Amino acid sequence: MKKLVLLILITLISQSIIAQKKIWNETQEEKDKRLEWWRNDRFGMFIHWGTYALAGRHEWVKKHERIPDEIYNRYFENFNPDLYEPSEWARLAKAAGMKYAVITSKHHEGFTLFDSKYTEYKATNTPYGKDVLKMWVDAFRAEGLKIGFYYSLIDWHHPEYTIDRVHPMSANTQEDYDELNKDRDMGIYREYLKNQVREILTNYGKLDILWLDYSFPGRFGKDRDDWGSVELLKMVRELQPEIIVNDRADLRDYWGGWDFTTPEQFKVTEWPTYEGKKIPWETCQTFSGSWGYYRDEYTWKDTKQLLVLLIESVSKGGNLLLNVGPTGRGTIDYRAVNALNSMGEWMKYNSRSIYGCTQAPESFEVPANSLLTYNPQSNRLYIHLLDYPLQNLTLKGYEGKIKYAQFLHDASEVRITTPRMHWNQPEISQSDINLRLPVNKPPVEIPVIELILEN
Repeated sequence: MKKLVLLILITLISQSIIAQKKIWNETQEEKDKRLEWWRNDRFGMFIHWGTYALAGRHEWVKKHERIPDEIYNRYFENFNPDLYEPSEWARLAKAAGMKYAVITSKHHEGFTLFDSKYTEYKATNTPYGKDVLKMWVDAFRAEGLKIGFYYSLIDWHHPEYTIDRVHPMSANTQEDYDELNKDRDMGIYREYLKNQVREILTNYGKLDILWLDYSFPGRFGKDRDDWGSVELLKMVRELQPEIIVNDRADLRDYWGGWDFTTPEQFKVTEWPTYEGKKIPWETCQTFSGSWGYYRDEYTWKDTKQLLVLLIESVSKGGNLLLNVGPTGRGTIDYRAVNALNSMGEWMKYNSRSIYGCTQAPESFEVPANSLLTYNPQSNRLYIHLLDYPLQNLTLKGYEGKIKYAQFLHDASEVRITTPRMHWNQPEISQSDINLRLPVNKPPVEIPVIELILEN
Protein backbone atom coordinates (compact mmCIF):
# COMPACT_ATOMS: atom_id res chain seq x y z
CA MET A 1 0.00 0.00 0.00
CA LYS A 2 2.80 2.38 0.91
CA LYS A 3 4.51 1.68 -2.42
CA LEU A 4 1.29 2.41 -4.29
CA VAL A 5 0.80 5.73 -2.46
CA LEU A 6 4.43 6.67 -3.13
CA LEU A 7 4.03 5.83 -6.81
CA ILE A 8 0.89 7.97 -7.05
CA LEU A 9 2.66 10.88 -5.34
CA ILE A 10 5.64 10.62 -7.67
CA THR A 11 3.28 10.55 -10.67
CA LEU A 12 1.36 13.60 -9.45
CA ILE A 13 4.57 15.51 -8.75
CA SER A 14 5.94 14.60 -12.19
CA GLN A 15 2.72 15.73 -13.85
CA SER A 16 2.85 18.97 -11.86
CA ILE A 17 6.43 19.62 -12.97
CA ILE A 18 5.50 18.94 -16.59
CA ALA A 19 2.55 21.33 -16.29
CA GLN A 20 4.81 24.02 -14.87
CA LYS A 21 7.07 23.69 -17.90
CA LYS A 22 4.47 25.09 -20.29
CA ILE A 23 4.21 28.71 -21.35
CA TRP A 24 1.03 27.99 -23.32
CA ASN A 25 -1.00 25.12 -24.76
CA GLU A 26 -0.13 25.37 -28.44
CA THR A 27 0.08 21.99 -30.18
CA GLN A 28 3.03 20.87 -32.31
CA GLU A 29 0.83 21.10 -35.41
CA GLU A 30 -0.10 24.70 -34.55
CA LYS A 31 3.55 25.55 -33.99
CA ASP A 32 4.56 24.05 -37.34
CA LYS A 33 1.89 26.14 -39.03
CA ARG A 34 3.06 29.30 -37.24
CA LEU A 35 6.65 28.75 -38.39
CA GLU A 36 5.71 27.78 -41.94
CA TRP A 37 6.48 31.16 -43.55
CA TRP A 38 9.83 31.44 -41.74
CA ARG A 39 10.95 27.96 -42.82
CA ASN A 40 10.00 28.86 -46.38
CA ASP A 41 11.73 32.25 -46.56
CA ARG A 42 15.15 31.10 -45.24
CA PHE A 43 17.05 34.41 -45.65
CA GLY A 44 16.80 37.53 -43.50
CA MET A 45 18.62 40.74 -42.62
CA PHE A 46 19.87 41.47 -39.11
CA ILE A 47 20.47 45.15 -38.25
CA HIS A 48 22.57 46.29 -35.28
CA TRP A 49 22.25 50.02 -34.82
CA GLY A 50 22.65 52.28 -31.83
CA THR A 51 24.79 55.11 -30.51
CA TYR A 52 27.84 52.81 -30.71
CA ALA A 53 27.77 53.48 -34.47
CA LEU A 54 29.33 56.85 -33.69
CA ALA A 55 32.27 55.19 -31.97
CA GLY A 56 32.68 53.06 -35.09
CA ARG A 57 34.60 50.31 -33.33
CA HIS A 58 32.23 47.48 -32.35
CA GLU A 59 28.85 47.44 -30.57
CA TRP A 60 30.58 46.18 -27.41
CA VAL A 61 32.93 49.18 -27.30
CA LYS A 62 31.56 50.31 -23.92
CA LYS A 63 32.44 46.95 -22.40
CA HIS A 64 35.69 46.36 -24.28
CA GLU A 65 37.10 49.77 -23.34
CA ARG A 66 35.27 49.99 -19.99
CA ILE A 67 33.92 53.42 -20.88
CA PRO A 68 32.05 55.15 -18.03
CA ASP A 69 28.57 56.55 -18.62
CA GLU A 70 29.64 60.17 -18.53
CA ILE A 71 32.10 59.60 -21.41
CA TYR A 72 29.93 57.17 -23.38
CA ASN A 73 27.05 59.66 -23.25
CA ARG A 74 28.75 61.78 -25.94
CA TYR A 75 27.50 59.31 -28.55
CA PHE A 76 23.94 59.85 -27.36
CA GLU A 77 24.37 63.62 -27.41
CA ASN A 78 25.61 63.52 -31.01
CA PHE A 79 23.30 60.86 -32.47
CA ASN A 80 21.89 62.54 -35.58
CA PRO A 81 21.57 60.15 -38.56
CA ASP A 82 20.61 62.79 -41.09
CA LEU A 83 21.00 60.41 -44.05
CA TYR A 84 18.72 57.75 -42.58
CA GLU A 85 16.36 56.49 -45.28
CA PRO A 86 14.92 53.17 -44.12
CA SER A 87 13.17 52.70 -47.46
CA GLU A 88 16.63 52.39 -49.05
CA TRP A 89 17.57 49.74 -46.48
CA ALA A 90 14.36 47.83 -47.25
CA ARG A 91 14.94 47.93 -51.00
CA LEU A 92 18.52 46.73 -50.48
CA ALA A 93 17.34 43.79 -48.36
CA LYS A 94 14.65 42.85 -50.85
CA ALA A 95 17.02 43.06 -53.82
CA ALA A 96 19.45 40.77 -51.99
CA GLY A 97 16.73 38.13 -51.78
CA MET A 98 15.98 38.63 -48.09
CA LYS A 99 12.41 38.00 -47.01
CA TYR A 100 12.45 39.34 -43.44
CA ALA A 101 14.47 41.65 -41.22
CA VAL A 102 15.23 42.01 -37.50
CA ILE A 103 16.47 45.30 -35.99
CA THR A 104 17.88 46.13 -32.55
CA SER A 105 15.12 48.03 -30.80
CA LYS A 106 17.53 48.14 -27.84
CA HIS A 107 21.03 46.66 -27.64
CA HIS A 108 23.16 46.07 -24.54
CA GLU A 109 24.06 49.76 -24.23
CA GLY A 110 20.44 50.42 -23.20
CA PHE A 111 19.66 53.03 -25.85
CA THR A 112 16.27 52.55 -27.52
CA LEU A 113 15.50 53.30 -31.14
CA PHE A 114 11.84 53.58 -30.13
CA ASP A 115 10.01 56.27 -28.16
CA SER A 116 9.72 54.49 -24.82
CA LYS A 117 7.85 56.19 -22.00
CA TYR A 118 10.03 54.35 -19.46
CA THR A 119 13.39 55.97 -20.30
CA GLU A 120 14.96 59.22 -21.41
CA TYR A 121 17.77 57.29 -23.12
CA LYS A 122 16.04 57.05 -26.49
CA ALA A 123 16.25 58.23 -30.09
CA THR A 124 13.53 60.84 -29.66
CA ASN A 125 15.71 62.65 -27.10
CA THR A 126 18.77 62.85 -29.39
CA PRO A 127 19.44 65.68 -31.87
CA TYR A 128 17.68 63.48 -34.46
CA GLY A 129 14.51 63.54 -32.39
CA LYS A 130 12.46 60.90 -34.23
CA ASP A 131 11.10 57.44 -33.51
CA VAL A 132 13.64 55.58 -35.63
CA LEU A 133 11.89 52.25 -35.14
CA LYS A 134 8.52 53.44 -36.44
CA MET A 135 10.13 54.79 -39.59
CA TRP A 136 11.89 51.46 -40.09
CA VAL A 137 8.72 49.41 -39.57
CA ASP A 138 6.77 51.48 -42.08
CA ALA A 139 9.51 51.24 -44.71
CA PHE A 140 10.08 47.49 -44.44
CA ARG A 141 6.37 46.70 -44.39
CA ALA A 142 5.95 48.80 -47.53
CA GLU A 143 8.40 46.49 -49.33
CA GLY A 144 6.48 43.41 -48.24
CA LEU A 145 9.17 42.21 -45.84
CA LYS A 146 8.30 40.54 -42.57
CA ILE A 147 9.67 42.36 -39.54
CA GLY A 148 11.16 41.51 -36.20
CA PHE A 149 12.57 43.30 -33.18
CA TYR A 150 15.72 42.38 -31.31
CA TYR A 151 15.54 43.42 -27.65
CA SER A 152 18.49 43.13 -25.29
CA LEU A 153 17.73 41.61 -21.91
CA ILE A 154 21.08 43.09 -20.86
CA ASP A 155 21.24 46.83 -20.12
CA TRP A 156 24.45 48.73 -19.37
CA HIS A 157 22.69 52.05 -18.81
CA HIS A 158 19.83 51.33 -16.41
CA PRO A 159 20.79 52.31 -12.84
CA GLU A 160 19.04 49.30 -11.26
CA TYR A 161 20.53 46.66 -13.56
CA THR A 162 22.92 44.67 -11.39
CA ILE A 163 26.56 44.51 -12.45
CA ASP A 164 27.53 41.12 -13.90
CA ARG A 165 30.42 39.56 -15.78
CA VAL A 166 29.49 41.08 -19.16
CA HIS A 167 28.90 44.59 -17.78
CA PRO A 168 31.44 47.38 -18.46
CA MET A 169 31.90 47.68 -14.67
CA SER A 170 32.49 43.93 -14.18
CA ALA A 171 34.63 42.89 -11.22
CA ASN A 172 36.68 39.88 -10.10
CA THR A 173 35.31 38.76 -6.74
CA GLN A 174 31.95 38.25 -5.06
CA GLU A 175 32.84 40.93 -2.54
CA ASP A 176 33.43 43.43 -5.32
CA TYR A 177 30.07 42.59 -6.93
CA ASP A 178 28.29 42.89 -3.60
CA GLU A 179 29.71 46.37 -3.15
CA LEU A 180 28.87 47.43 -6.71
CA ASN A 181 25.29 46.17 -6.45
CA LYS A 182 24.42 47.16 -2.88
CA ASP A 183 22.15 49.99 -4.06
CA ARG A 184 20.80 48.28 -7.19
CA ASP A 185 17.48 46.41 -7.40
CA MET A 186 17.16 43.90 -10.24
CA GLY A 187 13.44 43.62 -9.49
CA ILE A 188 12.96 47.22 -10.63
CA TYR A 189 14.89 46.54 -13.82
CA ARG A 190 12.92 43.34 -14.41
CA GLU A 191 9.69 45.37 -14.44
CA TYR A 192 11.32 47.94 -16.73
CA LEU A 193 12.32 45.17 -19.14
CA LYS A 194 8.80 43.76 -19.19
CA ASN A 195 7.28 47.20 -19.72
CA GLN A 196 9.52 47.93 -22.68
CA VAL A 197 8.85 44.57 -24.31
CA ARG A 198 5.14 45.29 -23.88
CA GLU A 199 5.68 48.64 -25.63
CA ILE A 200 7.38 47.19 -28.70
CA LEU A 201 4.75 44.45 -28.93
CA THR A 202 1.79 46.83 -28.76
CA ASN A 203 2.89 50.10 -30.40
CA TYR A 204 4.01 48.89 -33.83
CA GLY A 205 1.29 46.56 -35.04
CA LYS A 206 1.71 42.88 -35.82
CA LEU A 207 5.30 41.64 -35.49
CA ASP A 208 6.69 38.47 -36.99
CA ILE A 209 9.78 37.84 -34.85
CA LEU A 210 11.00 38.70 -31.35
CA TRP A 211 14.73 38.21 -30.82
CA LEU A 212 15.63 38.34 -27.10
CA ASP A 213 19.35 38.47 -26.24
CA TYR A 214 20.75 36.92 -24.02
CA SER A 215 21.06 34.71 -20.90
CA PHE A 216 24.40 33.71 -19.38
CA PRO A 217 23.81 31.55 -16.28
CA GLY A 218 26.54 30.71 -13.81
CA ARG A 219 29.03 32.67 -11.73
CA PHE A 220 28.37 36.41 -11.94
CA GLY A 221 25.81 35.73 -14.68
CA LYS A 222 22.08 35.98 -15.26
CA ASP A 223 19.41 33.41 -16.02
CA ARG A 224 15.63 33.09 -16.43
CA ASP A 225 14.95 34.21 -12.86
CA ASP A 226 16.86 37.45 -13.32
CA TRP A 227 14.83 38.33 -16.41
CA GLY A 228 11.52 36.93 -15.18
CA SER A 229 11.53 34.96 -18.42
CA VAL A 230 8.49 32.77 -17.72
CA GLU A 231 6.15 35.68 -17.09
CA LEU A 232 7.79 37.65 -19.90
CA LEU A 233 7.12 34.92 -22.47
CA LYS A 234 3.58 34.42 -21.21
CA MET A 235 2.98 38.10 -21.90
CA VAL A 236 4.61 37.82 -25.34
CA ARG A 237 2.40 34.88 -26.31
CA GLU A 238 -0.71 36.71 -25.12
CA LEU A 239 0.07 39.97 -26.92
CA GLN A 240 1.38 38.48 -30.17
CA PRO A 241 0.30 34.83 -30.45
CA GLU A 242 1.65 34.45 -34.00
CA ILE A 243 5.10 35.83 -33.27
CA ILE A 244 8.23 33.64 -33.55
CA VAL A 245 10.67 33.84 -30.60
CA ASN A 246 14.32 32.78 -30.37
CA ASP A 247 15.85 30.69 -27.60
CA ARG A 248 17.98 33.07 -25.51
CA ALA A 249 15.69 33.73 -22.53
CA ASP A 250 16.91 30.53 -20.80
CA LEU A 251 13.64 28.68 -21.34
CA ARG A 252 14.85 25.75 -23.43
CA ASP A 253 12.99 23.29 -21.18
CA TYR A 254 9.67 25.19 -21.39
CA TRP A 255 7.12 24.38 -24.09
CA GLY A 256 6.36 27.73 -25.70
CA GLY A 257 9.45 29.38 -24.21
CA TRP A 258 11.19 29.42 -27.59
CA ASP A 259 10.63 28.52 -31.24
CA PHE A 260 14.07 28.29 -32.86
CA THR A 261 17.70 27.98 -31.84
CA THR A 262 20.39 30.47 -32.82
CA PRO A 263 23.95 29.25 -33.52
CA GLU A 264 26.02 32.42 -33.83
CA GLN A 265 29.01 33.05 -36.08
CA PHE A 266 29.68 29.43 -37.05
CA LYS A 267 28.40 26.86 -39.51
CA VAL A 268 26.72 23.85 -37.96
CA THR A 269 27.99 20.42 -38.99
CA GLU A 270 24.51 18.89 -38.92
CA TRP A 271 20.89 19.83 -38.31
CA PRO A 272 20.68 20.84 -34.59
CA THR A 273 18.58 18.64 -32.32
CA TYR A 274 16.98 18.89 -28.89
CA GLU A 275 16.04 15.78 -26.95
CA GLY A 276 16.81 13.73 -30.04
CA LYS A 277 14.55 15.69 -32.40
CA LYS A 278 15.51 18.07 -35.20
CA ILE A 279 14.54 21.63 -34.29
CA PRO A 280 14.02 24.90 -36.20
CA TRP A 281 17.27 26.86 -36.39
CA GLU A 282 18.81 29.99 -37.79
CA THR A 283 22.45 31.01 -37.84
CA CYS A 284 23.17 34.71 -37.34
CA GLN A 285 26.30 35.88 -39.12
CA THR A 286 28.25 39.06 -39.80
CA PHE A 287 30.07 40.20 -42.91
CA SER A 288 33.13 40.79 -40.75
CA GLY A 289 33.92 40.45 -37.05
CA SER A 290 31.51 43.06 -35.72
CA TRP A 291 27.74 43.44 -35.50
CA GLY A 292 27.72 47.20 -35.11
CA TYR A 293 29.48 49.57 -37.53
CA TYR A 294 33.25 49.11 -37.32
CA ARG A 295 35.08 51.57 -39.55
CA ASP A 296 38.49 49.89 -39.39
CA GLU A 297 37.41 46.23 -39.61
CA TYR A 298 38.62 44.66 -42.85
CA THR A 299 38.20 40.90 -42.39
CA TRP A 300 35.14 40.81 -44.64
CA LYS A 301 33.81 37.61 -46.20
CA ASP A 302 33.73 37.45 -49.99
CA THR A 303 30.63 36.70 -52.08
CA LYS A 304 31.30 32.99 -52.37
CA GLN A 305 31.76 32.61 -48.60
CA LEU A 306 28.47 34.41 -47.98
CA LEU A 307 26.58 32.32 -50.52
CA VAL A 308 28.01 29.12 -49.06
CA LEU A 309 26.78 30.25 -45.63
CA LEU A 310 23.28 30.61 -47.05
CA ILE A 311 23.27 27.42 -49.10
CA GLU A 312 24.82 25.30 -46.38
CA SER A 313 22.31 26.57 -43.82
CA VAL A 314 19.40 25.58 -46.06
CA SER A 315 21.09 22.24 -46.87
CA LYS A 316 20.84 21.40 -43.16
CA GLY A 317 17.27 22.66 -42.74
CA GLY A 318 18.09 26.13 -41.40
CA ASN A 319 17.93 29.87 -42.06
CA LEU A 320 20.56 32.60 -42.41
CA LEU A 321 20.19 35.98 -40.68
CA LEU A 322 22.93 38.16 -42.16
CA ASN A 323 23.85 41.35 -40.32
CA VAL A 324 24.50 44.93 -41.39
CA GLY A 325 25.75 47.68 -39.07
CA PRO A 326 24.62 51.13 -40.28
CA THR A 327 26.84 54.16 -39.79
CA GLY A 328 26.23 57.08 -37.46
CA ARG A 329 24.69 59.03 -40.34
CA GLY A 330 22.21 56.28 -41.07
CA THR A 331 23.70 54.70 -44.18
CA ILE A 332 24.64 51.08 -44.79
CA ASP A 333 28.39 50.48 -44.99
CA TYR A 334 29.43 50.48 -48.66
CA ARG A 335 31.15 47.12 -48.18
CA ALA A 336 27.89 45.59 -47.01
CA VAL A 337 26.02 47.21 -49.90
CA ASN A 338 28.45 45.68 -52.40
CA ALA A 339 28.19 42.26 -50.77
CA LEU A 340 24.40 42.32 -50.68
CA ASN A 341 24.20 43.41 -54.31
CA SER A 342 26.42 40.49 -55.30
CA MET A 343 24.28 38.06 -53.33
CA GLY A 344 21.19 39.57 -54.89
CA GLU A 345 22.56 38.96 -58.37
CA TRP A 346 22.97 35.26 -57.55
CA MET A 347 19.59 35.05 -55.83
CA LYS A 348 17.86 36.63 -58.83
CA TYR A 349 18.58 33.48 -60.83
CA ASN A 350 18.99 30.81 -58.15
CA SER A 351 16.58 31.61 -55.32
CA ARG A 352 14.44 28.63 -56.30
CA SER A 353 17.12 26.48 -54.66
CA ILE A 354 16.70 28.44 -51.39
CA TYR A 355 13.06 29.39 -50.81
CA GLY A 356 10.92 26.51 -49.64
CA CYS A 357 13.94 24.22 -49.58
CA THR A 358 15.48 22.09 -46.87
CA GLN A 359 17.81 19.16 -46.33
CA ALA A 360 17.79 16.58 -49.11
CA PRO A 361 16.51 13.06 -48.39
CA GLU A 362 19.28 10.74 -47.22
CA SER A 363 18.75 8.55 -50.29
CA PHE A 364 20.57 11.20 -52.36
CA GLU A 365 24.34 11.10 -51.96
CA VAL A 366 26.01 14.51 -51.99
CA PRO A 367 28.43 14.80 -54.95
CA ALA A 368 32.00 15.89 -54.22
CA ASN A 369 32.52 19.64 -53.68
CA SER A 370 28.79 20.29 -53.72
CA LEU A 371 25.83 21.08 -51.48
CA LEU A 372 22.30 19.76 -51.92
CA THR A 373 18.99 21.44 -51.16
CA TYR A 374 15.56 19.97 -51.76
CA ASN A 375 12.07 21.36 -52.27
CA PRO A 376 9.53 18.81 -51.01
CA GLN A 377 6.60 20.66 -52.60
CA SER A 378 7.98 20.70 -56.15
CA ASN A 379 10.00 17.48 -55.67
CA ARG A 380 13.14 19.10 -57.06
CA LEU A 381 16.72 18.58 -55.98
CA TYR A 382 19.39 21.25 -56.34
CA ILE A 383 23.10 20.60 -56.73
CA HIS A 384 25.23 23.63 -55.86
CA LEU A 385 28.61 23.30 -57.52
CA LEU A 386 31.09 24.92 -55.13
CA ASP A 387 34.02 23.69 -57.23
CA TYR A 388 33.02 23.46 -60.89
CA PRO A 389 33.71 19.98 -62.33
CA LEU A 390 35.55 19.27 -65.56
CA GLN A 391 32.80 18.28 -68.02
CA ASN A 392 31.43 15.28 -66.11
CA LEU A 393 29.64 15.00 -62.78
CA THR A 394 28.94 11.48 -61.55
CA LEU A 395 25.88 11.05 -59.36
CA LYS A 396 26.13 7.82 -57.42
CA GLY A 397 22.88 5.94 -56.91
CA TYR A 398 20.73 8.41 -58.90
CA GLU A 399 19.71 5.98 -61.68
CA GLY A 400 15.94 5.99 -62.17
CA LYS A 401 15.42 8.97 -59.82
CA ILE A 402 15.77 11.87 -62.27
CA LYS A 403 13.24 12.93 -64.90
CA TYR A 404 15.11 15.99 -66.23
CA ALA A 405 18.17 18.12 -65.44
CA GLN A 406 18.93 21.78 -66.17
CA PHE A 407 21.03 24.68 -65.02
CA LEU A 408 18.90 26.85 -62.79
CA HIS A 409 20.24 30.23 -63.88
CA ASP A 410 19.15 29.89 -67.51
CA ALA A 411 17.05 26.69 -67.69
CA SER A 412 19.45 25.16 -70.22
CA GLU A 413 19.38 21.38 -70.37
CA VAL A 414 22.10 19.34 -68.72
CA ARG A 415 22.36 16.03 -70.53
CA ILE A 416 22.07 12.82 -68.51
CA THR A 417 24.43 10.13 -69.81
CA THR A 418 25.85 6.80 -68.76
CA PRO A 419 29.17 7.08 -66.92
CA ARG A 420 32.11 5.95 -69.06
CA MET A 421 34.78 3.74 -67.52
CA HIS A 422 38.45 4.74 -67.61
CA TRP A 423 41.46 2.74 -66.54
CA ASN A 424 42.11 4.84 -63.42
CA GLN A 425 38.52 5.82 -62.64
CA PRO A 426 36.87 4.61 -59.41
CA GLU A 427 34.41 1.78 -59.89
CA ILE A 428 31.13 2.83 -61.48
CA SER A 429 27.86 1.19 -60.43
CA GLN A 430 24.91 0.55 -62.70
CA SER A 431 22.90 2.77 -60.35
CA ASP A 432 25.16 5.75 -61.13
CA ILE A 433 24.51 8.39 -63.80
CA ASN A 434 26.58 11.13 -65.36
CA LEU A 435 25.74 14.76 -66.00
CA ARG A 436 27.50 16.15 -69.06
CA LEU A 437 28.56 19.74 -68.31
CA PRO A 438 29.99 22.48 -70.54
CA VAL A 439 33.73 22.97 -70.30
CA ASN A 440 33.40 26.59 -69.24
CA LYS A 441 31.84 27.40 -65.90
CA PRO A 442 28.54 29.30 -66.27
CA PRO A 443 28.77 33.02 -65.45
CA VAL A 444 27.45 32.75 -61.89
CA GLU A 445 29.42 32.58 -58.64
CA ILE A 446 28.05 29.14 -57.70
CA PRO A 447 26.29 27.29 -60.55
CA VAL A 448 23.20 25.30 -59.57
CA ILE A 449 21.82 22.23 -61.34
CA GLU A 450 18.10 21.66 -60.89
CA LEU A 451 17.01 18.02 -60.97
CA ILE A 452 13.33 17.35 -61.59
CA LEU A 453 12.77 14.06 -59.83
CA GLU A 454 10.60 11.11 -60.67
CA ASN A 455 7.48 10.86 -58.53
